[in-house]
Amino acid sequence: MRVIVLTIDQRGSRTAADAVPALLTRLAALVPHPVLGFERTAGDEAQGVLDDPVAVVDVTATLLAEEAWNIGIGVGPVQTPLPDSTRAGRGPAFVSAREAVTRAKSGAHHLSVVGDDRYRTQQVETVLWLISGILRRRTDRGREVQQVLAEGLSHADAGRRLGISQSAVSQRAQAAGLVDEQRGRILAAQLLADALSGPTGEQAR
Repeated sequence: MRVIVLTIDQRGSRTAADAVPALLTRLAALVPHPVLGFERTAGDEAQGVLDDPVAVVDVTATLLAEEAWNIGIGVGPVQTPLPDSTRAGRGPAFVSAREAVTRAKSGAHHLSVVGDDRYRTQQVETVLWLISGILRRRTDRGREVQQVLAEGLSHADAGRRLGISQSAVSQRAQAAGLVDEQRGRILAAQLLADALSGPTGEQAR
């Protein structure tokens, strides 16, 4: 069985309040149907097992925007039958997630993707790094527009909500890279699905 293991480590936890309990509550809402639910695994870490690339990308982008987490994504097989608890999980995907979160702690984007298909996981990592760059450059005005448009409002309705013109909404959305982020999310999910399907060619040898 091949899965995606997501390991999330709180940055600066020695000097900040414990944010893991609130994170677990949010993750339960963001990912209602995990393979194994998110749990605190050690200290300031949480880990979950998923098989939905779109959900993984959505969670990752949400956490990247907060700039408060080290994110490790491991892709590969796990031992079956699966245990009842994420903490009891075993297999290469868990090992890859551990390696990934360790790398993330010293990386510029605080995110790494590791798996048995090195080429595809590196592609996923690259796209997620690009999304991270977009999110880090986004201003408060850009985030405000993003949140309103995420409700499904048109640019005209968003403008009325924010008290600005429709053209101003479009300009802020463009400056915030909303289309770039959305296309990046789609691409990252497609590449992650490819990696989840298993290594091929040279990677399989």
